[in-house]
Amino acid sequence: MSNVTRLHHALPLGAEVVQAVNDLDAGIRRAIDVAKAAGLPQCLIVALLHGQAYSETARMVG
Repeated sequence: MSNVTRLHHALPLGAEVVQAVNDLDAGIRRAIDVAKAAGLPQCLIVALLHGQAYSETARMVG
């Protein structure tokens, strides 16, 4: 995932928030690597991530 641009460093965030975002990024990267190693198709990984993002967005705004 070296070709992913991370934009959160451009925002004025507190150190705790930056650390939490970095930890979240690392956790997601590890989970994706494990899923790929287990042989999950990339389309399934993307669908699961998209579904999770959609449900969290719906929970936050609804």
